[in-house]
Amino acid sequence: MNTDDVVRAEPELEPRNAEVVRTTLPAVVANLERIATVFYHNMFTAHPELLRETFNRGNQANGTQQQALAASVAMYAKYLSDPALPHPATMLSRIAHKHASVGIVADQYQIVHDNLLGAIAEVLGDAVDESVAAAWSQVYWLMADTLIDQEKGLYADAGVDAGDVFRDARVRTRVDDPSGVAVFTVESADPDVEFPGFEPGQYISVGVRLPDGARQLRQYSLIGLPGTGTLSFAVKRVKAEDGFPAGEVSTWLHENVQTGDSLQITLPFGDVTVDTEATTPLILISGGIGATPMIGVLEYLAERSPGRRTVIVHADRRAQTHPLRDRMLELAAELEQPAVEIWYEESTPGAREGRVDLSVLNLPADADAYVCGPPGFLLEMQRQLRSAGVPQSRMHLEQFTPGDAGAPERVAR
Repeated sequence: MNTDDVVRAEPELEPRNAEVVRTTLPAVVANLERIATVFYHNMFTAHPELLRETFNRGNQANGTQQQALAASVAMYAKYLSDPALPHPATMLSRIAHKHASVGIVADQYQIVHDNLLGAIAEVLGDAVDESVAAAWSQVYWLMADTLIDQEKGLYADAGVDAGDVFRDARVRTRVDDPSGVAVFTVESADPDVEFPGFEPGQYISVGVRLPDGARQLRQYSLIGLPGTGTLSFAVKRVKAEDGFPAGEVSTWLHENVQTGDSLQITLPFGDVTVDTEATTPLILISGGIGATPMIGVLEYLAERSPGRRTVIVHADRRAQTHPLRDRMLELAAELEQPAVEIWYEESTPGAREGRVDLSVLNLPADADAYVCGPPGFLLEMQRQLRSAGVPQSRMHLEQFTPGDAGAPERVAR
């Protein structure tokens, strides 16, 4: 779904609250990461089940979830205090889809409110009087109500009650790619029920019960063809490096799950999807494991829209680390107008050496560009696309880590 198609409510702060937010915004923004840290600590102390069953413990440990919360609250507060700023529709849509993918329901927002406002008061101390608390409470509920409304719509579109997104699955096949990525294809554990279709570019959450009893959820892009009754996703094993812990779920899946095993998954969600009705050209740009949603798009194009002009760009360290490289090339060969451009850091026959440079390519001016990869890669590709004349409205950016580093609203500031 394109975020331009989202029905945008126009929330407004009460005039007295707007002035308080404008006055206190610099202090709140300056302390947001500390506020986020205190918030999560207090909330998980009071509600440990949320950390064990819903939130990503790895993102808590490395601090990315705290940074994402800080950025989203700051962006929304800035918009409310100055509606002339770009509407944060991209950010809100992204959050709503992630929330739906882990079954968040409206009642849980009160828990977040109480702990977030408590953290603001704890960090800012005497500066938070009754008027400041009321103003920031309204900021929170305007954002929360917008998300709740969007999530209700997502659940309704999926034909389920709010939060009823978890399904029992059986692994039909496991295939280990030479790059080290494991591809799992799952079917419904109930033989009388098929999994639903999905839009190219969407993802599912996969839940696993770890040795300590905690259930952890991670999102994985769907790479198969929609409408087959099965769902396929690729998992890169995340190793510990640079002070970041190893991926709990990816490690568990790689070490424990084989054909015939059971898994818990959710229904498909995700707003960075290809318009299957359009005929305009596509530019698919990926870095590393960001190749996986592009494989899903290519599966769709090869089967149902092979004539659509498509430019495929991928960046990786070397051919051996390129996820699903052979499948990407096979699918590209099934298209009528493909252009495949690969950059590897190591010199490799048939590929360009170094970092992606879109300026050397003949990109179609009327194309929609889809980009997935690490945050820095997203920002650089966005910059290069703008230089190539691709308007922001035609850029669609997917990021696997918390936050929205490629969101137009963030880059515009």
